[in-house]
Amino acid sequence: MGSEDLVCARCAGLVVEGRCPTCRASREYLRQNFFQMSPQVIVALIAIVMLLAVLAARHVS
Repeated sequence: MGSEDLVCARCAGLVVEGRCPTCRASREYLRQNFFQMSPQVIVALIAIVMLLAVLAARHVS
């Protein structure tokens, strides 16, 4: 289920439609926080890429 399927408890409309002030505030909050990554996720992704690079280097030599 994605954020486009969320239903507002106040007006029973879809949050992405922004019918009431609560919907509009929730929609804006989701837009602002959707693309932000935590530092832990970034470090984990870097570690995975480094591990894959080491494994590839071992496989080549």
